Amino acid sequence: MSTVEAIVLGLVQGLTEFLPISSSGHLRIVPALLGWPDPGAGFTAVIQLGTMAAVLLYFRAELWRIALAWVRELRLPFRQRSHEANLGWFIVLGTIPIAIFGFIFSDQIESGARSLYLIGSALILFSFVMVIAERLGSQRRALSEMNGRDGLFVGIAQALALIPGVSRSGATISAGLLRGFDRLSAARYSFLLSVPAVVLSGLFELRKIGSDGSASVGATAIATLVAFVSGYVAIAWLLRYLSTHTLRIFIVYRIALGVAVLALAGTGAIG
Repeated sequence: MSTVEAIVLGLVQGLTEFLPISSSGHLRIVPALLGWPDPGAGFTAVIQLGTMAAVLLYFRAELWRIALAWVRELRLPFRQRSHEANLGWFIVLGTIPIAIFGFIFSDQIESGARSLYLIGSALILFSFVMVIAERLGSQRRALSEMNGRDGLFVGIAQALALIPGVSRSGATISAGLLRGFDRLSAARYSFLLSVPAVVLSGLFELRKIGSDGSASVGATAIATLVAFVSGYVAIAWLLRYLSTHTLRIFIVYRIALGVAVLALAGTGAIG
């Protein structure tokens, strides 16, 4: 992988990880459009550590409060714990589904799930889930009202993002909306929930970097750094955007891109 490829893919990862348009899907589509080889699921998982570093930096104060409260109130019953301590438990609970399904379907994720036909179809089909979430969600609940059922529901939705094209943020924000949370609360929990899942996935795949057929350590490091910077910008922008806008622009983009990918793959223009 060249330095140019590493920079472009790092930029793609950073800008699309938090927007509900599927970063893993774009990291398969963009190289195909440019005539580059598929960087692979391992490379995709590792450079996500850059965007997770952006989450840790952006939400450092909130994450620190959650961690401290979780440890301090570990032995207290639910009703006696603070919101921050319970939020820590909800993040743990919401991470369990993706950990289980990621382990069970690891081989399929690294092979069959890289299909452009699957990615294009997922981009289109999940767009309608986002439409339903926007229309049916009451958007009256704040993050402070979250309970265990909410955490598990959003966690199950996050597991769907193992399919490239679904979008982890798209799935979790939509799930949050369906549980009645406002867009900002759904987005904030989506970002917080992403930390353990993506960090564990990236560390698990880290061992493969530099091995035969994978990107070099240097290229991966460059892409990860670029993903960190662009990811931080994307977080700040999306939170401002969702304070006054719906998910409509992302839904339209997903459908258009999905149709284009299916058409190009069907004609053999990309593969």
